[in-house]
Amino acid sequence: MNAPTGSAVDAAFVRRWLDIATEAVEREADHLTQLDSPIGDADHGGNMRRGFRAARTSIAQEPPDTPGGALVAVGRQLISTVGGASGPLYGTLLRRAGKALGEEASVTAAQLRDALRAGIDGVAQLGGAVPGDKTMLDALLPALEAFGGALDAGGALADALDAAAQASDEGAKATIPMRARKGRASYLGERSIGHQDPGATSSALLIAALAQTAREGRP
Repeated sequence: MNAPTGSAVDAAFVRRWLDIATEAVEREADHLTQLDSPIGDADHGGNMRRGFRAARTSIAQEPPDTPGGALVAVGRQLISTVGGASGPLYGTLLRRAGKALGEEASVTAAQLRDALRAGIDGVAQLGGAVPGDKTMLDALLPALEAFGGALDAGGALADALDAAAQASDEGAKATIPMRARKGRASYLGERSIGHQDPGATSSALLIAALAQTAREGRP
């Protein structure tokens, strides 16, 4: 599939994204745990590593034939294998997005945008968070806005996802001066200020993996 020219996403695209995302989580697991140590339970990196390893193994054994089915399957694995709050949150993100895509064998960039919006809305509902609460939403929502804006301006899928990746990275870094209002970090009050949120950071990793997947699909 040539994502930038066809602006379409199929099951193979999602499987490639999962491979790239798993490699990124493996590479950054220690860093995620370091970020989690002062404001969380110091287990975010290990939990994410375990979840994505399990998801990749599951998808390899029984490959779904639609992008929606692939996202739902990954989300289901993350819920069952990632500990703490991250499992349900990431599981909700991907399952909601997958369900929004339905059973089509190939979907457009605009459909992917709408699916991501559905997934992010599910995360916000589940976690009860809003922008500025120092959560994964502070990386996901800027990514969605940048992605949609680039598509509306006529950008190809790869370029739009590059914009999303940059926005999510900036959003994650912007959590450093924030005071946490949700999750384990909120218990620390003012002491949560000065630390980058690990959930926002791992969210940015996954958006960056999406962008890399689309770039590697260039003809």
